[in-house]
Amino acid sequence: MSRIGRKPISIPSGVDVRVDGGSVLVNGPLGKMEWSLFPGIHAEVDNGFVNLTRKNNSPKLRAMHGLTRVEIANQIIGVKDGYQRNLEVMGVAYRAQIQGSSLSFTVGYAHPVSLELPSGVEATVDKQTMIAIKGIDKRVVSQVAARIRELKIPDVYKNKGIKYVGEVLRKKAGKSGKK
Repeated sequence: MSRIGRKPISIPSGVDVRVDGGSVLVNGPLGKMEWSLFPGIHAEVDNGFVNLTRKNNSPKLRAMHGLTRVEIANQIIGVKDGYQRNLEVMGVAYRAQIQGSSLSFTVGYAHPVSLELPSGVEATVDKQTMIAIKGIDKRVVSQVAARIRELKIPDVYKNKGIKYVGEVLRKKAGKSGKK
């Protein structure tokens, strides 16, 4: 069996997990999520734990076994606590601001760049340079954060751009041809 897939998922208090046919429904204080089970994967809720089993040992089913376990565990954490990714805008006159349901960035282009936030994702901007992306779906929150970072990838020569908080960028020396 998959080493990850066979680990039971504990259900914290305040979270309700139900298996309904071919899907797992997770309901918590922050919202509801659903994960469709791959054919051949079986889930059952027992004594505060979710256990996953698979029908056979085919490579595809083994991979889906571990993936399903991780996704359901992420959904349980998401509806209980939520997920957050923090980004930092670095550079002279680089800034971010919220305009309705979108984020607007001034990051060195001739025009401001706007990014529409998907439903279920919230953003806050602090001091025009710190961005916090929050939501219950880990994949969506991480994807939005990656799209924001992609607007202006950090430059290691000038230390400008949008980076994750905690990401280490070593400043590189430029050309040293003059003597």
